[in-house]
Amino acid sequence: MAQDKRQVDAITARDVDFAQWYTDVCTKAELIDYSSIKGMFIYRPYGYAIWENIQKELDKRFKETGHENVYLPMLIPESLLQKEKDHVEGFAPECAWVTVGGSEKLEERCCIRPTSETLFCEHYKNIIHSHRDLPKLYNQWCSVLRWEKTSRPFLRHREFLWQEGHTMHATEEEAREETMRMLNIYADFMENVLAMPVLKGRKTDKEKFKGAEETYTVECMMHDKKALQAGTSHYFGDGFARAFDITFTGSDNQLHHPHQTSWGVSTRMIGGIIMTHGDDNGLVLPPRIAPIQVIVIPVAQHKPGVTDAAQDLLSRLQAAGVRAKIDVSDKAPGWKFAEYEMRGVPVRVEIGPKDMEKGQCCLARRDTGEKTFVPLAELESAVAALLDDIHHNMYAMAKANLDANTFQAETWEEVKETLEAHSGGFVRTKWCGDLACELAMKDKVGVSSRCMPLEQSGTTGKCPVCGKECATDIIWGVAY
Repeated sequence: MAQDKRQVDAITARDVDFAQWYTDVCTKAELIDYSSIKGMFIYRPYGYAIWENIQKELDKRFKETGHENVYLPMLIPESLLQKEKDHVEGFAPECAWVTVGGSEKLEERCCIRPTSETLFCEHYKNIIHSHRDLPKLYNQWCSVLRWEKTSRPFLRHREFLWQEGHTMHATEEEAREETMRMLNIYADFMENVLAMPVLKGRKTDKEKFKGAEETYTVECMMHDKKALQAGTSHYFGDGFARAFDITFTGSDNQLHHPHQTSWGVSTRMIGGIIMTHGDDNGLVLPPRIAPIQVIVIPVAQHKPGVTDAAQDLLSRLQAAGVRAKIDVSDKAPGWKFAEYEMRGVPVRVEIGPKDMEKGQCCLARRDTGEKTFVPLAELESAVAALLDDIHHNMYAMAKANLDANTFQAETWEEVKETLEAHSGGFVRTKWCGDLACELAMKDKVGVSSRCMPLEQSGTTGKCPVCGKECATDIIWGVAY
């Protein structure tokens, strides 16, 4: 793999300081920059292009399942936010308030949306009257603001980009089906587009979304063996509908409260991509969301015909639907190789005078650094096959990391010893369901509950804290 010192020395090695490595990659690969306001970041073109590709892929899946995009205001009147007690208490510490408009003090202060359940409920109250108005399957792409005390690029912003789905259904059964359908869409997207294996499960009551009856999650393991909550799907029951007095006339001519869901993922997925797949040379991007899937680099481009040959390869790849670019700058080839490795471009195509004589080009893959030579006539098919192979290899490597660092334990002491011995990971135990035992795991071991896996073992055992006989499997870990 190319090693240009000007590039590689800019990135701290992962095993030396993972946090600094992560920051180096975010800035040196030109994904993000810092603004003058703490916790608010600038998405640079390359970083935003990754989000655009994520958005495009997810939006297609949402629309295939009947969802429509809407946009609601960013300001929430305080009286509206107060209508659901658990919800407002959960977000109150993170709210930012607008109190002045122009030169006049507002009659009622407004919160800049930390999430939009209350706004959607206000709207749904106005448009839902009959069972014929249901279901309402709405999604919103927007930014939200949460006044976080600490921040990290992509992982924890005060203002961040996301999508938030908000749906209303006539029955509990339909709403529960929606909750799980969206969780599965997230899981499929992360595995088949982002090459990130996921653990699907239900959050404990302590960790669930404020105001929800149940929260389901997709948890991913990063290279450093910490967990990332990559997406959540919530079942609200009719709690918000009652608080906002949303009713509809059913086919039985009786008034009913609809059942509600919400679900969302954010730009923290980009942080997950970096920490799952990146290496000491920088980013390693999954081909299916990489802004540039193939970079074409002419070698000895000053020689006759080389640049033209490279341009021809670029045109052919673009015509085949590949997101390809060419670098004909006057930088040395080694510098270019290192630059695009840092930026995580999945495939590099090289062509020089000797390649032209032999009717071939060189393909270098970012995930392994392996180089192969292919006949020019086979370029399109070879690149398509290579992009798929890179995706599957990246997923396999991430899955191997997850499997190798998921452990079983019976007592809190074993959990602690296991995590210390392996420098992190996920540990599966039984759990009695008691909040006191969940809190004790945090105090004694320093872990939080990640989820109760949807795939339960069906066996019984003892709670690692109180020793009570129980049957629920739970996963513990340290999370971002």
